Amino acid sequence: MTAHNDGRPASGAASGEPAPGETKETLTNRQGHPITDNQNIRTVGNRGPSTLENYHFIEKISHFDRERIPERVVHGRGAGAHGYFEAYGKLGDEPISKYTRAKLFQESGKRTPVFVRFSTVIHGGHSPETLRDPRGFATKFYTEDGNWDLVGNNLKIFFIRDAMKFPDMVHAFKPDPVTNVQSMERFFDFVSQSPEATHMITFLFSPWGIPANYRQMQGSGVNTYKWVNAEGKAVIVKYHWEPLQGIRNLTQKEAEELQAKNFNHATQDLYEAIERGDYPGWELQVQWMSDDEHPELDFDPLDDTKLWDPKQFPMLPVGKMVLNRNPENYFAEVEQAAFGTGVLVDGLDFSDDKMLQGRTFSYSDTQRYRVGSNYLQLPINAPKKRVATNQRDGQMAFYVDVAPGQNPHVNYEPSSLRGLIEADRPGAPHDPEYNDKLTRAPIDRQNNFKQAGDTYRSLEPWEQDELISNLVDALSTCTDHIQETMIRHFMEADADYGKRVAEGLKSANGPKGHVGTHPANEGMELSEELGHSTDGY
Repeated sequence: MTAHNDGRPASGAASGEPAPGETKETLTNRQGHPITDNQNIRTVGNRGPSTLENYHFIEKISHFDRERIPERVVHGRGAGAHGYFEAYGKLGDEPISKYTRAKLFQESGKRTPVFVRFSTVIHGGHSPETLRDPRGFATKFYTEDGNWDLVGNNLKIFFIRDAMKFPDMVHAFKPDPVTNVQSMERFFDFVSQSPEATHMITFLFSPWGIPANYRQMQGSGVNTYKWVNAEGKAVIVKYHWEPLQGIRNLTQKEAEELQAKNFNHATQDLYEAIERGDYPGWELQVQWMSDDEHPELDFDPLDDTKLWDPKQFPMLPVGKMVLNRNPENYFAEVEQAAFGTGVLVDGLDFSDDKMLQGRTFSYSDTQRYRVGSNYLQLPINAPKKRVATNQRDGQMAFYVDVAPGQNPHVNYEPSSLRGLIEADRPGAPHDPEYNDKLTRAPIDRQNNFKQAGDTYRSLEPWEQDELISNLVDALSTCTDHIQETMIRHFMEADADYGKRVAEGLKSANGPKGHVGTHPANEGMELSEELGHSTDGY
């Protein structure tokens, strides 16, 4: 058994010595009781009924029944690895302290431990890794100031700009609640009524919608954040991970060929690369602009459906990440890893990005429900620094966050009885100023189609062909009015874009009486043709 850097056994097991008559390999239950028979339940006679006091069996089977915690609503399928982030100490050519006082960035060569979880977004825990879907890219930095979670996707934009729409979006993209089959009509019904999604759809249905693997995939924070310097001055920023291994995407046909042989290919690829010492790396690049409305732009910079033009706002390198260690236990580390967009350290702050504001509550609330109220006591989620809080109890609390010398009777603050005290402020506070109505309203500069057209025109001809083919295939299952709305949106983005989708749909024969896409329906029908009849047994 290998040990962690802090001296804990790798398994997290207690380090006490075996009792007399036991060895380190002796099987016990969770109470430490040695198990003398792990083959037979206790019964009346060797073939009679079992009894309720089968303590070992009941403990064993009841834990087995609970081995799967509730699956993530999104990002259910995931793979992960440990590594480090190494800072450059600069933002481009300037000292990074000019922009942020976050300690992990300040010194060239400074390394911070990280854990990264890659995932697919919409599909479930055992779904193929070849499906058309955004990929999650979540990084947990174990900094000296506590954890920082940078939670994002492989694509730099998103379908919507307001968190109010997120549950509806996920419901529309998930399987139909009646048939339990994902429906492109439901998908595009929502998208056609959400014109801001046109840009994301253009990426998703191109080869960018199916990354070849996790190692050769970009990442992005998607949301807009703030950096704060020692004087309390802020700029708004976007984060981007660029793979040092290059970028590779799949066509639909390539993905189908791959899926026929291995639907876990990306997880296997990541694991085996690290095992053989071919450690994947990414450079973290940051775009920044001043913290104001930027009326010179034709879009709102806080809009998650938009890209910031790198010619105006260059991608500036701030460090690199290397993944060099696989998890020792998938469930304990990858499945129970819990991330949140609100997990920031000093020098990093929130912008008014509407998606970020909503996600910041949603993510941590989900972890408390999914993993439990004490999910931050699990080794994969706990910071690698001292913790002292006044939080107590709750499900599965297995230690108390007390400080050395803290009065155990005092679990509140302020106190004059040796309780915890507030920290000194590390720099000037950042105090954004507001003078406006509290309202429910969309942003002013929506410009839903311009960047979608720019993206379409930037695709290589073969990528455009793949985009049109995939869209026609998916939209051919939709009713006429949904097709017509989507064609109008594509026309708004680029005349050639809309024309090619319209022409493709004219010649497409949409499946009648089916609920799936063309490939799904073909697969279903093929199963009848390929099946071999046999007599019962």
